[in-house]
This record gives sequence, structure tokens and C-alpha cells, in this order.
Amino acid sequence: MTVPKGIHGGLSDFNIQHGFVEGLVRGMRSSFLQDSDYHHLTQCENLDDVRLNLTESDYAEVLVDSNTLNPSDLQTVSIQKLVTEFKYLRSQAVEPLSTFLDFISYEYMIENIMLLLKGALSGRDINELMAQCHPLGMFKDSTMRSIPTFEPNAKGFADLYQTVLVDTPVGPYFAMFLQESSDKASGEVRNVIEEVEIEIIKSSLIKYWIEDFHQFVEKLGGDTAVIMGEILKVRADTNAINITLNSFGTPLNEPGMRTSDRKRLYPACGHLYPAGTSMLSDVADEDELGRVLELFPQYSGIWNVHASGTGEKSIDDAFYERDVQMLELAFESQMHFGVFYAYVKLKEQEIRNLVWISECILQQQKEEINKFVPVFSFHAPWRSKKKN
Repeated sequence: MTVPKGIHGGLSDFNIQHGFVEGLVRGMRSSFLQDSDYHHLTQCENLDDVRLNLTESDYAEVLVDSNTLNPSDLQTVSIQKLVTEFKYLRSQAVEPLSTFLDFISYEYMIENIMLLLKGALSGRDINELMAQCHPLGMFKDSTMRSIPTFEPNAKGFADLYQTVLVDTPVGPYFAMFLQESSDKASGEVRNVIEEVEIEIIKSSLIKYWIEDFHQFVEKLGGDTAVIMGEILKVRADTNAINITLNSFGTPLNEPGMRTSDRKRLYPACGHLYPAGTSMLSDVADEDELGRVLELFPQYSGIWNVHASGTGEKSIDDAFYERDVQMLELAFESQMHFGVFYAYVKLKEQEIRNLVWISECILQQQKEEINKFVPVFSFHAPWRSKKKN
């Protein structure tokens, strides 16, 4: 477990250590697209019109050299803009905020490692894989290029950890996975990885990251423990629900695997833990999953969106809407670190919105164009309910 270093601070002394950086990220809130921007974007007839509209927004500078625009390029430059802003915030931070910001980047490191491992197994080119990696989770170039060079066998995977991943910030999570898997098999560590699907490894690493991050913010105390702790609990619950839902029709849903392998993928924190995750481990189909989630009011409504089968909104969309509400509310409180996590995740949602709108215009699917989740929108469903 990562132990906080430095002073988190409270009402009287938070700003001494972290006030400048918090002021920066709160000022960045003004960079989000407004309802009027989304309205103009959805009225565009082609991608040149999209680019023209974005020149009036905070994305103007990153698009200034773009003569043409496509969804992939728009996503790339938007993510790079976010990474530049994040790295600037990180450069201004002191402990324990600097470690908190590092925790945010660990998630992307895990995703990049898994992308490289999966690509290596299918024989894809390293340069193509590295181009798809998230820039917030990049290691040194030599480290990134070393990951896919292992032999596709048990010894190769073990050597990969011992020579490369052990020196990365997410190495401890990989070690925990190897140890847990070897304990289960009662064999050597190096005989583990080749027998496990890449997605199961990824789910295990994300689980360890969520648990470590949650313990870290709880140790910090103050409003960070309350606000960020709640965000991570909901994130843990979302992972548990998605793991269960995606396991149907796979070996993880076999009776012998549900209470062993699948249950081990559920984070040991969240509102569902421990009673809910224990019930999820016995779930065999969607009907049983629905009956479990009915016991938890905060998730029954989201499940009903999926169970309705109307196709107007997916369960992922319902999760996104819930997440946006929580992350927006993080900006309403002062003197806590949750606002930094909220900024990154809300910007990611905005980028998803831009890519969705661009794809709909490119593919001439204008009837689908409004199926996105706006950020800081006055027309958000939860704000409308509050007004009523």
C-alpha cells in the first residue's frame, strides 16, 4: 500500500501547499465546451464545419495546423492537449498531491502494457502498437519497446516482469497478480501467465490499482477521502458489474469459475463490497444479475436501462451519465484532490463526445448525433430533476 507523504491540509492550511495548483485546475473548468458549442457542432454538415466551430473553442490552438480533420486526428490532438495540461499540473504539485496525480496515470500505464502484450501475442508491429498507446501512460521508449519482445511462453512472461515491469510504477500490481495466481496453482510463478487471458490480467491489475488508490485517499483524510473515496467506490462497483456482465458466455461463468476466478476480479472496496460482490459471484445470467442489483437502489435504475432493451441508451451510457454527475459535483467543493481526477475524466468524456459527433457527421448518421453525454450542461438530466 502506498503511504501518503507530505501534508494534505485542511481549511486553514490546504492552500499553503496546494492552493496554486487547485486554482489552476479550477480555472481550466472554463475550457469545457458549452451547450451552445455542442448545438453548433451537431448542426455541422461536414468535418470542415466542425473544425471551423472548434476554432472558437479551447481547441483552437491544437487545430491551427490542421487543414483537414478526421475523428482519429481530432482524438489524437485532443488527448495530447489534455496530457500537456496534466503534466503541467503535475510539475507544479508537491507531496502528497504529486503522488495522487501519479495514481491517475497508473491506470493508463496498465492499459498500455496490456495493449502491448495483446499486440505481441497477435504479432502486430511495435510501432503500430506504440502509436495506439495513451500518452499519459508512456514509459521510456526503450521500456515500451522491450515489453513486446518476450517469448510467447511462461518463461518469457516471467522474464518480462523480472527485467522490465519490476522497475515500472505498476510493477507491484503485476507482482501481486503473479503471486495470487501462483498461490492458486500451488506452482512456480513463471508457470502462471501463459494460462491466463490478457483481459483477466488487465482486470486484476485494475482491481489492485483501485484498491491501492482507495487506501491512499483514505489515508489522506479530509474532503479528499470523502469525495474521491466515493468516486473510487463507484468505480469499483462499476468494474464488478461489468466483469459479471461480460463473463456471461465465457469460461468465467462456469460454476467452478464464478466463486474462484471471477470473484477474485472484484475490487475489495465499494458499495457492493462485501455483500454485493459475494452475491455477484453466484450470478449465472442477466436475470440473476438484475435481481442482485435491485437490492442496491443506486444501481437498479442503471440496470433497468440495460434490461429495457430499447436501444436508446446502453448501460455504458448510463454509467457515463452517472459518472459525469459525480465528477461535476467534485468541482463544487473546495480544498480536496478529487477535482484533479474529475478534470481528467470529464475531459475524456468531452473528447468522446467530439469523436462521436465527428463520426456521425462523417458517416451521415445525423439521427444518432445527439447520443452523447455533455459536460457541465444546464440540460443534464440530473440538473433538470433538481429544478423540478
